[in-house]
Amino acid sequence: MAIERTFSIVKPDATKRNITGAINAKLEEAGLRIVAQKRIHMSKEQAEGFYDVHKERPFFGELTEFMSSAPVIVQVLEGENAVAKNREVMGATNPKEADAGTIRKEHALNIGENSVHGSDSLENAKIEINYFFTEEEIVG
Repeated sequence: MAIERTFSIVKPDATKRNITGAINAKLEEAGLRIVAQKRIHMSKEQAEGFYDVHKERPFFGELTEFMSSAPVIVQVLEGENAVAKNREVMGATNPKEADAGTIRKEHALNIGENSVHGSDSLENAKIEINYFFTEEEIVG
């Protein structure tokens, strides 16, 4: 098994409800180490740049508005097969379809306010990590 790094965001719906610790505990219980973390209030421009891949999708405006509506926690996670492990711990995008015990099943409010974002590939993880972190900030 390979040690990987992936990117995670604890979204505004979760920070507003003060459940970031519960989410971090789930990640750590799954064997992921938080090797970089910061609380930021994403600007609309930052959110649009981060989600640029979705700019032609009908939900783009709503997504970027939501992600810039309140503080978020951006994180770099490290562990064996971190990308797949994080996606497993997050659960399905739609909390109604998420497995029991996953972050989204336990904490998401709905499909849009689903508490967490996670990279879907190693390539995207590198891009997303570099969007928010310098190498010096990752202290694994």
